[in-house]
Amino acid sequence: MPYGLDVMQVLKGDEACAAWLKALDDPAIPRLAVELPDALDLPDVLVDLAVPHEDIAQLLSLRRELEGSPELLALLGRAVSGLLWKRDEPGEGTGLPEFPAAAGVMGRCFAVFVFVAALPYTRAFHRSRGIPDDVSRRSLADLGRNLAVHRRRFGTTGLLVPWWPTRHFRGDLYQLGRLQFERARLGRRTGTAIAGSGGPAGPGEPCLSVHIPDFRGPMTPEACDDSIRRASAFFARHFPEEPMRVAVCHSWLLDRQLGRYLPADSNIVRFQDRFRIAYMSDEPEDDTPVAFVFGGTETPRDLLPRRSGVQRAVLGHLDAGGHWYAGHGWFPMPGE
Repeated sequence: MPYGLDVMQVLKGDEACAAWLKALDDPAIPRLAVELPDALDLPDVLVDLAVPHEDIAQLLSLRRELEGSPELLALLGRAVSGLLWKRDEPGEGTGLPEFPAAAGVMGRCFAVFVFVAALPYTRAFHRSRGIPDDVSRRSLADLGRNLAVHRRRFGTTGLLVPWWPTRHFRGDLYQLGRLQFERARLGRRTGTAIAGSGGPAGPGEPCLSVHIPDFRGPMTPEACDDSIRRASAFFARHFPEEPMRVAVCHSWLLDRQLGRYLPADSNIVRFQDRFRIAYMSDEPEDDTPVAFVFGGTETPRDLLPRRSGVQRAVLGHLDAGGHWYAGHGWFPMPGE
């Protein structure tokens, strides 16, 4: 069986991927003209996206395989078209699923080619909004950082969570100093809690979703203040039709149990203090803090280091039989 058909069979046999393939068939999706950079230009494009040098040779080899497969080229065009569908509406589009392990290295890397092929459209969207080139470059470099995470954890080329960079390449998420901010809309539960407490927004209204990347050093109050000021000015200037009156965060970092282990003046506790809690998740998310703090969940917990206060807090709480939960918090944006 030709290579591309073999991969397609694997996708059709996976429930999530089969649903994605079906969503791509929606006749309402405009079919975009899609092509990959040629073999001479692709390395420069990957370097600009902060892709690790160790991964570039593998991606060049996969490009040749992809170009030789009519089935995968057709899927690439459909995937880019679905990804960028309804681009002016945050959180829309068909997204990208995680491919099954049986899809092999192409399955681990197919999303990279989707993002590279979508790049001209993303940059055109940024230019149409007047977004500065440096903000565009730093935001899209998250693709390379996620490839670096995969290599650090597994020693191979791939994207662990291909759905994450969809936010960047659709024009929803931007790196603004220490924090990342994503155009979003308030969900029912968070929005109801905000409106019920007299806040300035309710369900379905625009908001900024705050994300905390782990590569930019300490999350100091000064760095967070700077990011929030930048975000307030940035979105008012470039997305004036979406009044961002509140910022939200959905993270284990808002679990107030951390306050039992960390000093009141620690960066994490001071970050928590910015937010009013709308609600806490009902189900524990014990693996999430372990992955965030230690870079993965592959190492047995008893072998993990306990050098920093947050390392000791995360593991000590689990050792005592406790669980970590995601907090869903919000604060009014400056001027509200």
